[in-house]
Amino acid sequence: MKNTIKFTKQGILMIALFATLIGFAKDSNSLIRKGARKTALVLKDVKVGNLLTIKDNYGIILYKEAIKTEGLYTKGFDLTELPNGKYFFELEKDLEINSIPFTVTNNVVGINKDEENTIYKPYVKQEKDLVYITQLNPNSDKTVINVYSINDTETTLRFTEKIENTQSIEKIFKLKKGNYKIEISSKNNEHTIFINN
Repeated sequence: MKNTIKFTKQGILMIALFATLIGFAKDSNSLIRKGARKTALVLKDVKVGNLLTIKDNYGIILYKEAIKTEGLYTKGFDLTELPNGKYFFELEKDLEINSIPFTVTNNVVGINKDEENTIYKPYVKQEKDLVYITQLNPNSDKTVINVYSINDTETTLRFTEKIENTQSIEKIFKLKKGNYKIEISSKNNEHTIFINN
């Protein structure tokens, strides 16, 4: 009889916990709930291998974790001990980086929900001597593409282009045999791709 009551209580607790998590997941893609001293981060649609980091305003990594679950991710963080300043959670997925800023002031954590941001990473595909680059750019941010050839220790700029007022970047490069470095930068974000042709 005692075992039956014990298992019933555990079952009710599990259902309540699951209902709470489902409730959090319906609100938005990322939720932050503040508790006594912990801030609960809830993320939807994560995949194994996605990278979660906490960075300060200078880009220094304070915490790093490779996601080990699929779907819903929840974790509590005690952020109150951080020095006063601006910080952000960053979730790096296959082709996008989601940034959730927050501030710490006198051991109080403030979430800046309106400043959440998504940056789209370039997709690069190589087929023989052709390199295809596509990138979503919904805010039409100025983007610069630089292509360098690499010979031993020397790097030479072979091509540069500034792209403005474009929401979808699509480029094709025909590269001779050799080693190349492609830099794609926009709005304080830089992606570097190495090509061995």
